[in-house]
Amino acid sequence: MRRRETYATSGTRIQLRFFAGWGFEAGILANQDFLEKAYGAGVPMGSVLPKSGAQEGPEFLVWALQDASAAPLQKVQMVKAWMQGGEARESVVDIACSDGLSPDPGTGRCPDNGARVDISTCAVSADKGASELKVRWKDSDFDAKQAAVYYARVLENPSCRWSTYDSIRIGEAPPEDVPATIQERAWSSPVWYTP
Repeated sequence: MRRRETYATSGTRIQLRFFAGWGFEAGILANQDFLEKAYGAGVPMGSVLPKSGAQEGPEFLVWALQDASAAPLQKVQMVKAWMQGGEARESVVDIACSDGLSPDPGTGRCPDNGARVDISTCAVSADKGASELKVRWKDSDFDAKQAAVYYARVLENPSCRWSTYDSIRIGEAPPEDVPATIQERAWSSPVWYTP
């Protein structure tokens, strides 16, 4: 808590690690000592990214693990926020997709992985999603003169909303005024960059 290296979830117990740096070694995500190297060459979530003489954007490492009692992971997103012309700006891009899919270069979004929920039983697709997602991402729109904040967000495949579970238990149709499904998620503490 003192290091601010914390993250939150919407309810499930997704595990999340998030690092930023100016040039992680090639293949770092595949190393057995990934965490040691990430701490050595970068900063964890909740930190301020130290300045660099490089004009290229910082790199980010995200490692997410599924809650074994919940739906598989669907994707990892990077959220970037900054001030421009006195107004807050935000961009959200998908940086890792499950099921061997890749983000669309035009939209920055993962294609639908086909995960579904059976509303009558709340069973989720057993063959879609990932138990683990690891990704290395670089901000190609980085401006070394612009302060920015970054954080990672991980989304599970869709699952039943609590009201749908309740409806099944009491034998009634789910309420029509709320969605029958949700996507549980986790989000990291941010990493700040200040020129």
